[in-house]
Amino acid sequence: MKNHIKLFIPGPVEVSPSTLQAFASPMIGHRSPEFQSLYREVQTGLQKLFQTQGPVFVSTSSAWGVMEAAIRNLVARRVLCCANGAFSDKWYDVALRCGKEAEKLSVPWGKPITPEQIEPYLQTGRFDALTLVHNETSTGLMNPLEEIAQLLKHYPEVSFLVDCVSSFSAVPTPFEQLGADVLLTGSQKALALPPGISLFAVSERALQKARSIPARGFYFDFLEFEANHRKSMTPSTPSISHFFALRHKLAEIFQEGLEARYERHRRNAELVRHWALSRGFELFPARGFESVTLTCIRNTRGIDVGAWIARLRERFGCVIDGGYGKIRGMTFRISHMGDETPQTIQNLLEGLDRALDELGG
Repeated sequence: MKNHIKLFIPGPVEVSPSTLQAFASPMIGHRSPEFQSLYREVQTGLQKLFQTQGPVFVSTSSAWGVMEAAIRNLVARRVLCCANGAFSDKWYDVALRCGKEAEKLSVPWGKPITPEQIEPYLQTGRFDALTLVHNETSTGLMNPLEEIAQLLKHYPEVSFLVDCVSSFSAVPTPFEQLGADVLLTGSQKALALPPGISLFAVSERALQKARSIPARGFYFDFLEFEANHRKSMTPSTPSISHFFALRHKLAEIFQEGLEARYERHRRNAELVRHWALSRGFELFPARGFESVTLTCIRNTRGIDVGAWIARLRERFGCVIDGGYGKIRGMTFRISHMGDETPQTIQNLLEGLDRALDELGG
């Protein structure tokens, strides 16, 4: 595409021409047999990707819609929100805006949430839900999901609500094995689809609990999703274009193979981390908790990140991110998820070096 700027930001990420072509498929009726067939075909792939025998729902919304839905559907008493970055902080705010009793377990940005920090809160018996952002996009940190999931299995009365928006399909997130009650993601991150839909699995235990929760609303009512799923439909008019694109992307993912996909993302991440450290930068997250899908780098060299990004965009036709929220400028972020390969990442890193040289950095 002429004058196209290639995206290496945390989302939306680059979408391939073949995926865009699938997205542009002619319309079909959303209550038609053709859509029901498409729904069932996509459902089979999603169940395999989520590693569940249960339904995987598709919402025509950003992931924030489902994050709010998880609060509205599953918090009866009080929710504990694990917060160590901008997006996990915001989930606490969402809970309060939904009129729920909420408490925040806060740790400094760049530090992980650990089971040892969580358990004293759960031992009080005051909470019936817990929220966790697996991969905190603002800081490039990946929380220890498996270890936290093991802890939650000792507290079956606590609904485990997991945001895997920027980790899903890049690392294993087996829904049933983890024992999560809600596991949600968005289309525009590692799945490398256009933004506009979110995908989520809900446990049978959570669906039963939702039946006792009043004021769930309609658009994001889990029970409406469940009822329509039985008919291979969605509660309201979906983005049919996304279903076509999702079918195409699922076929690509399984053709590559999940283990190969996970390994590719791991290699991409290692390339960026090595480049950053070898250029005199430091990584922002605590060692051992670095994200596999994007790298957040401390601007320890005091570079004018805005000028650097502008030069990269102008001279080399690609763009990275200049940091998020209160650490903007003090950090910068490089995405290496979706369809990116070690070769495309290497091309980006060479462009970053040349752009910095041209700025006299």
